[in-house]
Amino acid sequence: MTRNAINKTTLLLLVLVISVLFLAMVRHFLMALLLAGIFSAMAHPLYRRFEKWLGGRRSLASITTLLVFIIVLILPLGGLLGVITTEAIKVGQSVAPLVEKLNTEPAAFPDMLSSIPFYEQILPYRETIIRKAGEVVGIISKFFINGLSSVTMGTMNFFLLTFVFLYAMFFFLIDGNRLLNKILYYLPLEDRDERRMLDKFTSVTRATLKGTAVIGVLQGGLAGLAFAVVGISSAVFWGTIMAVLSIIPGIGTALVWVPAAIILAAGGYWIKAIGLAVFCGVVVGSIDNILRPRLVGKDTEMHDLLILFATLGGISFFGIVGVIIGPILAALFVTIWEIYGTAFKDVLPAVVTTDGEDQNERK
Repeated sequence: MTRNAINKTTLLLLVLVISVLFLAMVRHFLMALLLAGIFSAMAHPLYRRFEKWLGGRRSLASITTLLVFIIVLILPLGGLLGVITTEAIKVGQSVAPLVEKLNTEPAAFPDMLSSIPFYEQILPYRETIIRKAGEVVGIISKFFINGLSSVTMGTMNFFLLTFVFLYAMFFFLIDGNRLLNKILYYLPLEDRDERRMLDKFTSVTRATLKGTAVIGVLQGGLAGLAFAVVGISSAVFWGTIMAVLSIIPGIGTALVWVPAAIILAAGGYWIKAIGLAVFCGVVVGSIDNILRPRLVGKDTEMHDLLILFATLGGISFFGIVGVIIGPILAALFVTIWEIYGTAFKDVLPAVVTTDGEDQNERK
C-alpha cells in the first residue's frame, strides 16, 4: 500500500470517528436543527424579499422573517395549545369520577353495560369486556400519572429546543445556501443527481407541510363543529385530536368520531349518532380522499400506500415531527434507488414485465 493510500485511509477513518462522536454529542438537538433547516428553506423566499426591502441587511432580514414566523405560526399554535390544555383538563376531570368508580366499585361496570340496547347480544362476552375495560382503565391511569410527572421536564426541554430551533433558523436563513453548497460539494455524486435529490426534498417538504396543514385544519374543524352540534363536550379538544390524527390517511379522524357515534347510540341518541356518522363519514372523509392526492401525492409523486407507511413509520421513529420527516425520507429512498438504477443500468439485468415488455427499454 502506497503512502498516499495510507494517508487517505487514515483520513477517512478520522472523518468517520470524529463525525460519529460529534453527532452523538449533539444528538439531542439534531431534530431541532433538521426542522430549522426545513422551515428556513420554506421561509427563504420571504427572507429574500425582506433582504431586498431592507437594503441587503441580512441579519435584520433574518430577524424580521423570524418575527413573522413567530407571529403567524408559533403564537397561534401556543394559544391553541392553551385552549387544548384547558379542554384536556375538563375531559380529565369528567373521566376521573368514572375511572374512580370503576376502580372502587367493579360491579358498576356490568350495570353500565346493562343500559346498552344490545346488552343481550354482548352478554356472553361480559367477563372478557370487564377484564379488558379494567386493563384500559389501568393504562389510562398510568398515562395520566406519567404525563403529570414529566410535564415540568417536558416544558423545559420544549423551551430549550424551541430556542435552538429559532437560533439555528436565524443563521440558516443567512448562510443556508452556502452551507448547502458545502454539503453538496462533499457528496461524491454527479451535479444532476445532487440537484435531483435536492428538488425532491424541497417538493416533498412543501407538499407534506401544505397537505398536512390544509387537511388537518379542514377535517379537525368540521369534525369538531359536528361534535359541538350534537352536544359532545370539549369539541375543541376532540377537533384538535382529529386534526392531528388526520395525518393518518383514510382512518385518522375515524379513530375518534366512530367511538363517539357508538357512545351516542348506546345512550339512546340515535338521530345524533347517525347524523354524526353520516357527516363525518361523507363530508369529513371525502376531504381526505379528494385533497390528499392533489396536495400530497401529486407533488411527491409517490403512491398513497408508500405515503401511509412513511407517515406511520416516521411517527413511530421520530415522534410527531415524523409527519414531515417520514415522507421526506421515503421520497429520498425512492430517488436514490432511481439514481442507482440509472448509474448501473449497463450492468443491471433486463427485467421483462408480465406483458412481455422490457422494463429497461421502457425507461
